[in-house]
Amino acid sequence: MRKIIFYFFLCSIVSVLTSFLFVSYYLQDKALGSSKVELVGVNSSVDCSEEKFTTNTKRFYLPDLTIAADKSIDAVVHVSKYVQSRQSYNDILLQYFFGQSSSRSRLYPVSTGSGVIISEDGYIVTNYHVIKGASELQITLNDNRTYVAKVVGFDSKTDIALLKISETNLTFLEFGDSNQLKIGEWVLAVGNPFNLKTTVTAGIVSAKSRNIGTIQQNYAIESFIQTDAAVNPGNSGGALLNIKGELVGINTAIASETGSFVGYSFAVPSSIAKEVVNDLKEYGEVQRPILGISIIDMSYEIAQQLGESVYTGIFVRGVFDSSAAHRAGILSGDIIVSINDVDVKDVGEMQKELSRYRIGEKIDVTVIRQGNRVKKTVELCNK
Repeated sequence: MRKIIFYFFLCSIVSVLTSFLFVSYYLQDKALGSSKVELVGVNSSVDCSEEKFTTNTKRFYLPDLTIAADKSIDAVVHVSKYVQSRQSYNDILLQYFFGQSSSRSRLYPVSTGSGVIISEDGYIVTNYHVIKGASELQITLNDNRTYVAKVVGFDSKTDIALLKISETNLTFLEFGDSNQLKIGEWVLAVGNPFNLKTTVTAGIVSAKSRNIGTIQQNYAIESFIQTDAAVNPGNSGGALLNIKGELVGINTAIASETGSFVGYSFAVPSSIAKEVVNDLKEYGEVQRPILGISIIDMSYEIAQQLGESVYTGIFVRGVFDSSAAHRAGILSGDIIVSINDVDVKDVGEMQKELSRYRIGEKIDVTVIRQGNRVKKTVELCNK
């Protein structure tokens, strides 16, 4: 009997303690809310460019991508490339009298891509590889109107081309500042993959200033924005947008062993595309400033050989006589680390920075020389 009473009291004490601990934990959790994570759905009234969470509730918001997508639908076009081909056919009379056949010329569609309307009067930016070798270019708008486009100009070194159609009051996209993009920021890719009309995909900025060796040109400028937004054949020349609907890049390439998207897509940043477009409009060709140096990316091995403690930047292998760099006093063996006080960590970043300036402008180039920072003023030229 005593054992039964003892076990009864023991169970009662354990029950009371358990209840007390549960109530205390519940009240504390209710008061602090520190262990809860609340995911809130799309909210168009929220400014998604700012962080929207508190240390207590850990509340965050999904970005509203509908505004950017809506802006792009009528501003992204389908580009069809046609080439001229001669087709032989037999003419009985020609063969009988002259022993020869005849031929006639026809246009054949060979490939398609995308383009972006950048002004209400019909200027369209796309990739050079989309229009290369074309005898005729046909533009199809989202409402199915079609036009024959004129090539205003192109720049093979950046893979950018500018087209023009005869129309006004068109929906267009405005250039944004790709230099302000941050790693992890949401972006949209808009184009016509696999001939599918105006397709929108979303992802984030995975990296910036990528050099992937896809432009096979001397002095090629590669400083791609890398994203994981799905891009496939047909997307080339299409728009990369930030969530405000601003044009921050021109979708250009994918890294894939299959030919289809596997998570890595690349876009020419708007900071480069905009300067190319302005030059093509004004001059019909790009007026590109160059320093006149032979360069490679800085590395740990090079730093060890030089006895330097700087592992990023651009190593100057050689300086051409009478070049802008030569006149400014830049020397072989220098390490370029900034342009106009903007840090440049590799060749891609340096090329992107240089593309912002025009011939005749002066820039400050900071180099590391024998452990010292030296600033040189360079007057840019095109040779």
